[in-house]
Amino acid sequence: MVPSRNLVRTSQGERQTPLVIYLFHFLIEYAEMVFMITDVLTAVALYLAIQDFNKVVFKKQKLLIELDKYAPDVAELIQTPMEMHYTPLKVALFYLLNPYTVMSCVAKSTCAINNTVIAFFILATIKGSAFLSAVFLALATYQSLYPLTLFAPALLYLLQRQFIPVKLKSKGFWLYTVQYAALYLCSLVVIICLSFFLLNSWDFIPAVYGFILSVPDLTPNIGLFWYFFAEMFEHFSLFFVCVFQINAFFYTIPLAIKLKDHPVFFLFVQIAIISVFKSYPTVGDIALYMAFLPVWSHLYRFLRNIFIPSCLLIVCSVLFPVLWHLWIYSGSANSNFYYAITLTFNVGQVFGGGRAEEGSLDVKVPLLWNVPQAILFVCFSCSWRSSSVAWAENPLRGHPCHLDAHSVKAVRGHRGTAKSGLGKLVAP
Repeated sequence: MVPSRNLVRTSQGERQTPLVIYLFHFLIEYAEMVFMITDVLTAVALYLAIQDFNKVVFKKQKLLIELDKYAPDVAELIQTPMEMHYTPLKVALFYLLNPYTVMSCVAKSTCAINNTVIAFFILATIKGSAFLSAVFLALATYQSLYPLTLFAPALLYLLQRQFIPVKLKSKGFWLYTVQYAALYLCSLVVIICLSFFLLNSWDFIPAVYGFILSVPDLTPNIGLFWYFFAEMFEHFSLFFVCVFQINAFFYTIPLAIKLKDHPVFFLFVQIAIISVFKSYPTVGDIALYMAFLPVWSHLYRFLRNIFIPSCLLIVCSVLFPVLWHLWIYSGSANSNFYYAITLTFNVGQVFGGGRAEEGSLDVKVPLLWNVPQAILFVCFSCSWRSSSVAWAENPLRGHPCHLDAHSVKAVRGHRGTAKSGLGKLVAP
């Protein structure tokens, strides 16, 4: 048994949940193998999930064809069994061979464990097992809190499999919703109580979840929070922390209304939103939702301006380590350079997600995706204004060879951990 005192310290220092730390107490010597196995398990779970999903889609297509429900001009969009046969393999390979997955594995980021849990949650949901779906969703929520938003797409898919109409006046709808919510909450309570018994303390709740929500660590990463709050006055921070955190949860309701007939695509969009708006994102989060792109490959022809977001993601991925090195090691750049690439990278994700939704559903969704785009624009404007004010106060501050106060703090406070620049980029 691991001493609870040491486990509390580790949980507070590494910001990981007690169960994960307890697990690695026994597997620390095989850490490399553990992360490789988790990635393989994620790929297998995604393969099986998409395989089962394609069977459901094929049966639905066959029924609609027999009932003559399709318009004549959509015949070319109907997926053939041969196309569906290779889709699960493409999804698994998209995840395993994704450079973001490889970087996350090399950096030994625990995001790989989160992805595995979410992948098994998706598999259980598509298989129609409400109990296992609730258990794995509880585990995912326990790990990083944000997967709470995946409750809605999972519920919609399970209702669809049970042929229960999504109507607020339907008793069957509310009965099934309460049952699934009860399974989820009970599983989450059991997991949290197990963590308490391991530690004999509730200290892990503020140490892990309070850390995620309050964002006290402003170490540079690929997220939107660190630079914005480093430049902000302290008495405004609470308000803007709430505003920023709401983004990860706010879009669930409008998406549930818009995509209630497409719960799997809703799930994909929600995972993408989490990877953009969570407080401490990693590249492993991006790899998970990118793995779903082959599922809708037959609709790529409807994607609008997808070339630009793709180029943004590729170019920014190359520039991330370059600007990190110029800022932290060479001292020939400052934090504004790195944050500009961070904003551009997230803009590419948001625009790519918006184009994917428009192309897959062949609808206009200006309101839904203009909100996050506006938020990213505000972040960019604020960072630009802060740089302009700093230049007015101190002309040397904007010089490319100058390290500002935040840069110096980052260098001094995190120089030891910044030795692995790639690891810092992947697992902040």
